[in-house]
Amino acid sequence: MIDRFRLEEIVREAGRIAHSRWPGAGHALNSWDKTPNNPVSEADLEVDRFLKRELLRLLPSAGWLSEETADDKIRTASGLIWLVDPIDGTRDFVRGRTGWAVSVALVSANKPLIGMLAAPARHEEWLAVAGQGATLNGRVLQASTRTQFAGARVPVHSLPKDDADLVVVDQPNSIALRIAMVADDRADLVATLRWGFEWDIAAAALIAREAGAEVSDAFGHPLAYNKHDLRDFGVLVCSPAIHAAAVERIAERAKALR
Repeated sequence: MIDRFRLEEIVREAGRIAHSRWPGAGHALNSWDKTPNNPVSEADLEVDRFLKRELLRLLPSAGWLSEETADDKIRTASGLIWLVDPIDGTRDFVRGRTGWAVSVALVSANKPLIGMLAAPARHEEWLAVAGQGATLNGRVLQASTRTQFAGARVPVHSLPKDDADLVVVDQPNSIALRIAMVADDRADLVATLRWGFEWDIAAAALIAREAGAEVSDAFGHPLAYNKHDLRDFGVLVCSPAIHAAAVERIAERAKALR
């Protein structure tokens, strides 16, 4: 079995490395756009190199998939794979804002086995192990149990008119942290209507599920990982009692956008 204590040390150290480069703590940082409006920084690459070295040393039999590493499809032949976003929320990171996190998941048989988020700018460490619950800084998490869709708290900057019955709460740039907000009952609903990548959501989705949230794609279908196509259309994380209403609200929009 994997040395979980060592895994936590590695992810924590990755967070420390990122924080040591974070402009919000007064550090200079080089960053650039990989593609238009898609920033990356020297910190993303440094953390990626560190995690690849240490995680593959911890579990040499595992494959590797990271936002900052070229995808090698040989990974799909492995029953175990590390899914990594070295800095999820790079836009907040380079602007000196706190809404970013290091995201690491170990996937076994297409499902997350362990997930961890290190968000040192927020003094937060999120952890989940399949079947064993989820914690934030050691505190056991209980996800939102909201039963009414109207009034659901959503971490967004603004809402369209069709969703005026929902409530805006603070939105970190990191999708992983937004999902984790549902796990900690700071939000009731997170939904995206775009193609997203496995590394963005694997750790946080496990944390939310282990805390009791419902997790699916935008159409209400289960998520799977280590696929040949590493994208899913949308992610939906919410209180279980409002999941059906959420799917009903967004499924037609998702079909039109897909």
